Amino acid sequence: MLPSQQGYDRAITVFSPDGRLYQVEYAIETVHRGSVAVGVKASDGIILAVEERLQKLQIVDLPKKIFKIDDHIGVAAAGYIPDARSLVDNARFFAQSNHLIYDDLVSVESVSKHLADQCQQFTQYAGVRPFGVALILGGISEDAPHVYSTDPSGNYIEHDAVAIGSGSDRATTFLEKHYYKDLSIKDASIVAIGTILASEHRSDSVQLRMARVDTSGFQDISVSDIEEYVEKAKSKYQRSD
Repeated sequence: MLPSQQGYDRAITVFSPDGRLYQVEYAIETVHRGSVAVGVKASDGIILAVEERLQKLQIVDLPKKIFKIDDHIGVAAAGYIPDARSLVDNARFFAQSNHLIYDDLVSVESVSKHLADQCQQFTQYAGVRPFGVALILGGISEDAPHVYSTDPSGNYIEHDAVAIGSGSDRATTFLEKHYYKDLSIKDASIVAIGTILASEHRSDSVQLRMARVDTSGFQDISVSDIEEYVEKAKSKYQRSD
């Protein structure tokens, strides 16, 4: 017979005597072990940044931790990336269904709430496990930039700037110190890279994507621009911090 602690540890649908769902806590710990992801809201758009941990012989054409949901919304993930792909596919279907039914683009908040609802459902049914991934959703809704985060428990929160994954505590401290409202897209990119550096991750594997208010499109950022932002972030923040 299993000890009572181990029984609560294994059962996703049963609260422990002190009110905890251990499987959900384990899923959140999976997120903390994933590489860092950052979302920053600017006056004219949003920036999503991730650290891609690449193998020496790996071929990389597209980032594996930033996804496009719709023309105006993107997602950065930290944690178990296969779970992220599953949630992204769900979000894409939701966004396209909204467009077909209402003939309008879905809002960033609606997609965030939908994904949070999916995560929450996987914390209460037997025979499933929580999603081991947290997401940062960024995009343009109602001609304004928005950044949201979700976690395995089913929470979703809007932010000016947010960091998830490994080193997120240090990254959050950095954002609280250096973020300010009315950042431009360029300055937000430098802050996002500085945040990744502050979380003690490498700068040679940073990937950035943006959505701009003037075009409402989720777009790539050129390699040359990323390299320029990395150098500026190193010069500005590693010297001052």
